[in-house]
Amino acid sequence: MVKIGLIGVGHLGKIHLKLIKQIPQLELIGIFDTNTAHAEALASEYDCKSFSSADDLMDRCDAVDIVSPTVSHFEYVSTAIKKAKHVFVEKPLCNSKEEAKELVQLAEEVDVKIQIGHVERYNPALLSLGDRDLNPLFIEAHRLAAFNPRGTDVAVILD
Repeated sequence: MVKIGLIGVGHLGKIHLKLIKQIPQLELIGIFDTNTAHAEALASEYDCKSFSSADDLMDRCDAVDIVSPTVSHFEYVSTAIKKAKHVFVEKPLCNSKEEAKELVQLAEEVDVKIQIGHVERYNPALLSLGDRDLNPLFIEAHRLAAFNPRGTDVAVILD
């Protein structure tokens, strides 16, 4: 049984919370969010503990799931690694390639795993391409969904 903590329970974090509770191999130690009232309400709804600090939560876990805004990823991930905790973090890993390289190096030094939530690589449409040799010369993209200001803290290309 892996003891896991969840940092960030906004839109995506709430989805992570629901799914963590369904995985029998995980023991949810608790959640942390800078919006204390929201975290406490979800803790009550999902029958778990709301922590007043990310550090306190990390100290009680084997691994952490970080679903906070990208601007906070470096701080939370580096703290978790320094505490020798394995990390799942929503994409993108960081605000910059330099921060990402630093985290990867730190994880190697401490010998912990970092998994980044690049879930689209498991999308059946992408998997159906199999071993086809693709060499696109032109890519055209259209935004089909309405604009959502959530997630505008990082450039779309980095995301």
